[in-house]
Amino acid sequence: MPITVLFASMPTSLATSLMRLRLSCIVLTLLLGTTICADNLAFSQSGQPSEEPGSNESANFAYRSTVSEVRLVFFAADENNHAVKDLHKDDFAVIDNERVIRDFRSFTRSPLTKLDVIVLIDSSDSVLPHFRQETANVLHLIAQLPWNPEDNVSVLSFGDTEVRSICTGDCRRSFSAEEVASLPSGGATPLFDALEVAANSLIQRRQPDVWPVIILFSDGDDTVSKSSFRDAADRIAASGAQVYTVDVSNPSQPSNGTGMLRWLADDSGGRCFRIGDGAARIFNDVLDDVYSARVVTYAPPPSAADFHSIRILPTHNLNLRFRCRRGYYRRSSNAPQEERP
Repeated sequence: MPITVLFASMPTSLATSLMRLRLSCIVLTLLLGTTICADNLAFSQSGQPSEEPGSNESANFAYRSTVSEVRLVFFAADENNHAVKDLHKDDFAVIDNERVIRDFRSFTRSPLTKLDVIVLIDSSDSVLPHFRQETANVLHLIAQLPWNPEDNVSVLSFGDTEVRSICTGDCRRSFSAEEVASLPSGGATPLFDALEVAANSLIQRRQPDVWPVIILFSDGDDTVSKSSFRDAADRIAASGAQVYTVDVSNPSQPSNGTGMLRWLADDSGGRCFRIGDGAARIFNDVLDDVYSARVVTYAPPPSAADFHSIRILPTHNLNLRFRCRRGYYRRSSNAPQEERP
């Protein structure tokens, strides 16, 4: 019997009540179906599909998820430039694109005990008086340092228009005086090309648990590179490497290159030394950084810019000093969308 006939033969109040009940059931059914669909959609976006034996339907779907996170290696020192042993996450704040970040996902001492080190040695005419002895000292010291078995240590020289490999990955062995004397030297200075070659090498073999480092021996003057300073700086930023520069110029005759070396070190969170400090102190300071580094992770603030500038400020003890890279690219790209500071 049609429901409309029943409504017609019933009192008005009862018919109205039944009509409301029917509408409620329809709405409830629709809501239930919508909830089930929404649950299935959420599962397909974030979960993994269930597969039954003999079913090929799930093979047509690919479920992916990505997490956006900044991983920042930094160093803390007191007013005497001594490493700070006791540092808590409320002792500092990260300024990311002028936004204050204090809600960190993690804060730990650096677990990066494996190193990928590239030593760049300027062999051009301008540093020729230092080249032979400097190279011999560096290679001898590399052979003596307490490297871990999994550390990768390479040495490149640059001069004229070429970047030459002295040794790759196996530089922990000793080099003879004859081998050093046979290395080519002289000519112009392709400094920016050498930095780009080193950064690209680190990018190609980058691993999340390996710390990339560039140690540059040079006077900081470039005379012949095809790459620009901006090209080299951008590739270094993309590699995430700390750059430690060693100024081999005459201290009584400072040049524009000295400022360039300091900028490269400061921009990456490294340090700048003079050749008079000695190779032993330079390498020991680099290794000290390895064991005193901290790592903080956080969600990047929303921004349309590809490049994010970074600095770290103390919150309680204003005598604390921090070193870190000056910025990062949120998306990996060869052509940055925003000029760096």
